[in-house]
Amino acid sequence: MHHNDTGPQPPAAGADVFGHGRRGVEDGGLPRLFTPAEVAEAIGCSEWWVKEQARQRRVPFARLGGAYRFTTEHFTEIIRCFEELPFPGQSAVLGLRRPVRTGSDRCIPATVQLQPKPPRREAKPSRDCAAAWAGGGR
Repeated sequence: MHHNDTGPQPPAAGADVFGHGRRGVEDGGLPRLFTPAEVAEAIGCSEWWVKEQARQRRVPFARLGGAYRFTTEHFTEIIRCFEELPFPGQSAVLGLRRPVRTGSDRCIPATVQLQPKPPRREAKPSRDCAAAWAGGGR
């Protein structure tokens, strides 16, 4: 989206949400990869938020050279992941026929059962405890 004094403007005809032509493909035919900062600016949030969503695997991304990168398809899916549609009763009132879906249906993984880590080292008994066990007490 491009901004001017009248607010955000939609991309030009045939351009993707970042203002690039042919669904984010550069002139050389390679897909355009966007940084978290570019995605954050396009959707109006912080770069940290975009990185955190990728780190938590809540949104699609590519990790190249240790850096998060996003294609146009990733960006579109990010929007879908956080889309909220009306409740079933409201969709009938509004005349909408689309199924109700929230971001939790597709992008955020199911709850994972947490497992405790084993201790890094065994606890050593104190000298008094060791003597009590070995010699039957004091």
